[in-house]
Amino acid sequence: MRTVYNTLVRPPAESLDALREVLLPEYSPSCLVSDAHPEVGAIGGFLSVKREHRVIGPALTIDLPEDGLVDILPVLPTARPGDVIVLACYGNTRMAMWGGVMATLARMAGIAGVVVDGAVRDVDELRDLDFPIWYRATAPRRCPPTAPDADRPVQVNVPVRIGDEIIRPGDIVVAEENGVGVIPPPLAGEVVAETRRLLAKEGVIRDKINNGAGLAELLAEFGHL
Repeated sequence: MRTVYNTLVRPPAESLDALREVLLPEYSPSCLVSDAHPEVGAIGGFLSVKREHRVIGPALTIDLPEDGLVDILPVLPTARPGDVIVLACYGNTRMAMWGGVMATLARMAGIAGVVVDGAVRDVDELRDLDFPIWYRATAPRRCPPTAPDADRPVQVNVPVRIGDEIIRPGDIVVAEENGVGVIPPPLAGEVVAETRRLLAKEGVIRDKINNGAGLAELLAEFGHL
């Protein structure tokens, strides 16, 4: 099977740093970015090997044929440290697209994490490796190295559909136990500013609750919670 590689334009490092500074110390980063801007994608329904895992990084997307899951090992050298690999498997859980060997290689290469819209295996090893990964299911069977009957090639760094969202190469992925947020890079500054505002508002609301404020009072002051 052929693999077609396309150029990945990564977001500015300062955008990633600002998002990490604001989001990583807080509860539920993917929820925060979803609340911060209506054009931020939000995808739920993932499992993770450790609930404390959370990553923010540019998406390196891989679009796999629905009729031919294949080993994506040859794609790994195209990733840079800090990238988040996004595998579009269309929810196919017949075979595992990721396992312990690939996680070991990815960890050594500095890849921040992986989002798999499909199955993985070696979950016990992934947990011991402490490698962040989000996935739909587990499957013992590995995918074959080639799939000659597939109708189209593997596409690297193209827009992919995960659930109801489109993830484009270079989009900023915010992944943690609640789900996956997807920030278009031009919106990063707005998301940072609005997240700070939301966190400040939530801090005030919590203080009022702790001081005895009831629901009616809070709704009258803030409109919604």
